Amino acid sequence: MKVIARTDEYTVYQKRSGRHAIKGADKRWINGEDKVRILLEHKLIEAPKPKAPEPEEAADAGDEAADAAGEEAAAE
Repeated sequence: MKVIARTDEYTVYQKRSGRHAIKGADKRWINGEDKVRILLEHKLIEAPKPKAPEPEEAADAGDEAADAAGEEAAAE
């Protein structure tokens, strides 16, 4: 593993696969939200983008409009 960044609190490594590993000053591996925060801080990964609404939601809205039109026609 190649050392990417070293601080008093942790060391960031890059594996041969291109992924990153972080070892704390206490010689324990850091995972989870702390790992993501550190990698974002060093700009080694990009923040996840919010997901776009799925097309199913648009189809559901169309079904609701069709139901409303059907109810209006039945009322007349």
